[in-house]
Amino acid sequence: MAFRGSCLCGAVQYEIDGLDMPIGHCHCRTCRKAHAAAYTTTAGVMREHFRWLTGEDKITAYQSSPGKFRHFCSVCGSQLIAERPAQPHVILRVATLDDDPGVRPARHIWFEDEVKWLADDFRHPAARYAKWPPGR
Repeated sequence: MAFRGSCLCGAVQYEIDGLDMPIGHCHCRTCRKAHAAAYTTTAGVMREHFRWLTGEDKITAYQSSPGKFRHFCSVCGSQLIAERPAQPHVILRVATLDDDPGVRPARHIWFEDEVKWLADDFRHPAARYAKWPPGR
């Protein structure tokens, strides 16, 4: 079964045959800065299982560290994949999937770089709201 994904504005769309590596949360400083988030969620997809459907001409790449390129939509800025060209897989930004891949995260990496203020399910309880908090 194929899964589809896209950027925020919809200009770029892709399809994968499935996730070939476990889903993980990366807490490294580079991922935090690149995504403006406490961590980013990724999974490896073999290149032959990944296809751009539309908007490939809108993709821009940035070399964030030697040999690693982050590919993002030049319209809305959504990061979609990262890659090291010599590797047989791309690093998918799982949050850009439009479909549920049916598996859950299996690990946290670069956890030593975790931000200290992070209040997450695995660390601290926090109030949860389906949408906005009451009174908003």
